[in-house]
Amino acid sequence: MRTQVGIVGAGPAGLLLSQLLHLQGVDSAVLECRDREYVEHRVRAGVLEHGSAETLREAGVGKRLDAEGMRHEGIELRFGHHGHRIDFADLVGRTITVYGQQEVVKDLIAARVDAGGDVRFEITDIAFSGLDGARPRITFAGGALECDFVVGADGSHGVSRGYVSGLTTYERGYPYAWLGILAQVPPSAHELIYTRHERGFALHSMRSPSITRLYLQVTPDEQLEAWPDERIWSELSTRFTDGAGFSLSEGPVLDKGITPMRSAVATPMQYGRLFLAGDAAHIVPPTGAKGMNLAMADVRVLARAIAGYYADGRTDLLAAYTDTVSSRVWRYTQFSWWMTSMLHVDPHGDAFDEQLAAAALRYVASSRPMATALAENYTGLPYAEGWSYR
Repeated sequence: MRTQVGIVGAGPAGLLLSQLLHLQGVDSAVLECRDREYVEHRVRAGVLEHGSAETLREAGVGKRLDAEGMRHEGIELRFGHHGHRIDFADLVGRTITVYGQQEVVKDLIAARVDAGGDVRFEITDIAFSGLDGARPRITFAGGALECDFVVGADGSHGVSRGYVSGLTTYERGYPYAWLGILAQVPPSAHELIYTRHERGFALHSMRSPSITRLYLQVTPDEQLEAWPDERIWSELSTRFTDGAGFSLSEGPVLDKGITPMRSAVATPMQYGRLFLAGDAAHIVPPTGAKGMNLAMADVRVLARAIAGYYADGRTDLLAAYTDTVSSRVWRYTQFSWWMTSMLHVDPHGDAFDEQLAAAALRYVASSRPMATALAENYTGLPYAEGWSYR
């Protein structure tokens, strides 16, 4: 079988790319190793930047986002047992939308299926050949796919990254992890709360008006068995304590897991006719809410470059792909590192480190320029080509 663009991975990056290419009249096929039920229900990120939400609307998948997404105009930084609101709307005139990654995936799959798109699940033993020629080939158990371009959007553990010749990976590990829970209880606040407590970081988030998402800083080798629900709620309540009588609502825990914290940037993000997007090329700690948004930014650039090739025979945009996206990748990597370092308690740190973190938080809370910098990065940098990917 043949298509113009073969895409490996049915996450937000691969599916959004397929949808954007479809709107440009470019055919694609999406190959995913997991089944549809799994990819539509795996709980991941939940914060959309202003530009990411606009992109989904432009892609024709904004109806449910607008109906069910929760628009937020700011976040709270809580430290020293007091809260400090960062007003995004006032500082930068932009907002964020809380809408789960699994919901984005559901919307994109539905759009591709409704349009007769080629999305295949449970595809195993994927391999590439001919990447440095004009006819790359994707082989898999039971078949093969010839295409003009291959896009690896299969995450940090996928096969695609291994095919990039001369790849260099820059990495940074963190001495902590997140224990996250999904609870069937209305959120205890209207906006996200980022807390630095002497016992460690905690985050109050949400996925809907009836579902709360909460996180605790733990050690990377922590075992879930050591954290029964009662202990989790007790520790969350302790860390969210403020001087204004904040009360954390509790409810049934629907899901819980531990997420390691690391940063990784692989370069170049292309080789021959293979292009990497999203987690296949870069990982950021979740503190800055950048993972899904950075993946969507990648494929905006890539969709424009591929569409330019078919519409006008342009190759310059494809050749410049790595350079074009690298600036945003490293800006968001630095922002995520900064948020992570400022808000977490380093188990190997000392009183000096504590004072540095406190000084950084006080500066953000008291300085409009510093608060503006946080708001600008959190709500998302504008795209160089404007909001429209066309």
